[in-house]
Amino acid sequence: MEIKNDKQFIENLTFDELQIGDSASIERRLTMDDIKLFAVMSGDVNPAHVDEDFAKSSRFQEVIAHGMWGGALISTVLGTEMPGPGTIYLGQTLRFRATVGLGDILKVTVTVRDKDPEKKRVTFDCTCTNQDGRNVIEGVADVLAPTEKIRRARTIMPRVRMAERAKLHELLDAANQPEPVAMAVAHPVDAQSLLGAFEAAQAGLIVPVLVGPEDRIRHAADEAEVDISGFQIVNVPHSHAAAEQAVALARSGAVNAIMKGSLHSDELLREVVRRNSGLRTERRISHVSAFDVPTYPRPLFITDAGINIDPTLEEKIDIIQNAIELAHAVGIAQPKVAILSAVETVNPKIRSTVEAAALCKMAERGQISGALLDGPLAFDNAVSEAAAATKGIVSQVAGKADILVAPDLEAANMLVKQLTYLADATGAGLVVGARVPIVLTSRADDAITRMASCALALLLAQYQLKKGP
Repeated sequence: MEIKNDKQFIENLTFDELQIGDSASIERRLTMDDIKLFAVMSGDVNPAHVDEDFAKSSRFQEVIAHGMWGGALISTVLGTEMPGPGTIYLGQTLRFRATVGLGDILKVTVTVRDKDPEKKRVTFDCTCTNQDGRNVIEGVADVLAPTEKIRRARTIMPRVRMAERAKLHELLDAANQPEPVAMAVAHPVDAQSLLGAFEAAQAGLIVPVLVGPEDRIRHAADEAEVDISGFQIVNVPHSHAAAEQAVALARSGAVNAIMKGSLHSDELLREVVRRNSGLRTERRISHVSAFDVPTYPRPLFITDAGINIDPTLEEKIDIIQNAIELAHAVGIAQPKVAILSAVETVNPKIRSTVEAAALCKMAERGQISGALLDGPLAFDNAVSEAAAATKGIVSQVAGKADILVAPDLEAANMLVKQLTYLADATGAGLVVGARVPIVLTSRADDAITRMASCALALLLAQYQLKKGP
């Protein structure tokens, strides 16, 4: 019997229609996305399947598919091709004859071996054969076959996007250098803030100096179940003293970066910007978020969502230059900077459009350096080449922005949170513009976010040391 594959409809074969020797097949090429998606679904993260370095040292010397991935394809044939809808799986045996590697093409075939008219049961021989004709999986399936004809429109399944935080992992790889950065961790007296420093230290990104009440720090370590015996602790009585001492350590050169622990950001930053802190530069400090957006092909830097509420034109010059310096530190030689507003034309009634035009002219005159600037640009035209083309915008920046400069903190903060909660984006963050980078951790940050923030700090600290004062 010939089985026709109608992409629009799915139709079964009833028990009476099935004949001994009838068969149906599908073919599928194994990709890395198949392996990862199966691992996510099943929870089976055996390194033989998902860790390329481990796999190279295994007996197979390459990443291989989960055995049950092939078993799942047999289920696919039985449930969608033969017998199809209405089939009830009763049992399955499988024998795995060979491994399936990346790029292998499996032909999965089920063949009717036997029928039980009384119980409406059907036994199928099942085989999975690779592109070389070798059987990699064999087995027998017992099913309860449908007795009524079913024909339905195929359900359109959602597209699966593998959001692996690849760009944040690239950032961690870029920071994979022999010398971690010495980092003062101000007031890490709860498990979450201490764990962030511990994980970054374990990853070789930082050498933490824990600044705060020693008894509370050690209690937090016990709560987090981590060993901090190898970390230096600077014992001070309270959070304000911890902020003051962290700044003093940076001023003296004992550390080259600071991380916020369990204290308010304002308390730490107040010490940083104090007139005699020794950490102030000619620039205003600002906050930059480095986002990994699954639908965007490059890291996306957004500024300023954390410090400057309603920046003036002069302050925006510093905000942009700070973000450019961070982009340089992570290896983007000439970042593309989109200055955001609600529209793409200069409108005197919208201050941000006038300032965007002025900032672009300043860049042309060398008052802002190291990047390509364009603006005003609406968000869609900044990140979508198609949207920019529709509007007739000819620009080296539109649709390809590396840095987004929001008109004020409200806009930046809303953009950051929309990307986080609606676009499945993950962002690391850093305060820049001071003599040392400052990591502002959040209780909501996961491990990859905390480590990526420390990686940013490491890269920027090393860039600043090479660049000099």
